[in-house]
Amino acid sequence: MAGYSLPILGNWLANELGLYSILSSSRDTRLLCLQRFIRLFAYGASTLILALYLSSLHVSDARIGLFMSMTLWGDVVISFILTLFADGLGRRRTLMLGAALMAASGVVFAFSSNYWILVAASIFGVISPSGNEIGPFKAIEESTLSQLSAADRRSDIFAWYTLLGNFGSACGIIICGWLVEWLQTINGWTSVRAYRIVFGIYAFLGIVKLALSLLLSNQCEPAPKKQEYQQVTELDDVEIESLLSSDDEDESSEPRPKQRQKPIPPFPSRKQKDSLLPSISPGSRTILLTLCMLFAIDSLGGGLVPASWITYFFTTKFSLPEGTLGTLFFTTSIIAALSNLVASSISKRIGLVKTMVFTHLPSAIFLALIPLPDNVSVAMTFLVLRSCTQNMDQAPRQAFLAAAVLPGERTAVMGVVNVVRTLSQSAGPVVTGWLAGTGKFWMAFL
Repeated sequence: MAGYSLPILGNWLANELGLYSILSSSRDTRLLCLQRFIRLFAYGASTLILALYLSSLHVSDARIGLFMSMTLWGDVVISFILTLFADGLGRRRTLMLGAALMAASGVVFAFSSNYWILVAASIFGVISPSGNEIGPFKAIEESTLSQLSAADRRSDIFAWYTLLGNFGSACGIIICGWLVEWLQTINGWTSVRAYRIVFGIYAFLGIVKLALSLLLSNQCEPAPKKQEYQQVTELDDVEIESLLSSDDEDESSEPRPKQRQKPIPPFPSRKQKDSLLPSISPGSRTILLTLCMLFAIDSLGGGLVPASWITYFFTTKFSLPEGTLGTLFFTTSIIAALSNLVASSISKRIGLVKTMVFTHLPSAIFLALIPLPDNVSVAMTFLVLRSCTQNMDQAPRQAFLAAAVLPGERTAVMGVVNVVRTLSQSAGPVVTGWLAGTGKFWMAFL
């Protein structure tokens, strides 16, 4: 009996964790997940040392906070423009442009010490103060994944997409932390010189991401209008049911026939410029407005303590070296990554919305407890406990958005939602910088 039960258990576990979904996904889906891993690796590496790098350049805490806020404001503008026109210009072309900006900002940070030049590079390029998604990538990739994935597998695909991003961030954090500490202690490098090596790696990874974008097929581009409207009539019932019920979908969309690779379409002419702006239906606008208000409130508090400020807090209060910081945030990122698979399984039973709500509250409580203890071990324990549910709402939220709007609206809607979230976060770092400069850093966590 045991011999039969093990395969059954294995099949059940693989289905619960979404392994079958990701392994049977298309080549484009796996390429997009790989791009997210590489991008978040770069974000994690730079986030660990961003505030420390600026501090080593003798930038005050208040100006560090201003720097982070201006970075987020720049991201709002760039992301809004690129995601709004992404479907019209071509998703692959937009991803390549974003990757080029990412590489360029890494080069500037690796060679410049001027505060305002770094500000300009962070605004017009892609630098993440929080270690989370920034720039136009996320909305475009999520819209593309929704298009490439069957409705009944979409939650699993988003769970693995989020997990691989968190795992990439974890790897970037620990490798960066120990690399910087090794360069300083073994080779005797200054902190500024060691930090610049990390930004050089950041620029290289931006080039790698650009190369991966070139490998995407034309299946990633939005479907023609006539075909899109046909798909809407087929998917409406399925997507509506996914919002109202936690039961598994019985229907799944047929895989698209394999087509020969086509070149990226040329830039549209002036006669086609009106088609660049996506149209959003009245029903989707109502959903979008409601979600934007909810996500704005949620992001407002989280913007006070992005990962860069948390690393800075542990360094200034407990004098943790970069290697120990890297290990700490590697642990929290791995836990947060694995929690996405748990969230996917929970959402199949209680629904997407309940999963988002019930997993968010514990994270907020543990975040508020981090600055209270004077013992570093207790503070680290609260940070680890926070990571257990910190990202569990991400995959359900992405699946909810994909199901709530029409296929042709997903890129624009997801882009607007990400812009609203970033805009809500942008005021936080300035406030935290002022609190840190006046000895009230702990208040930002509450």
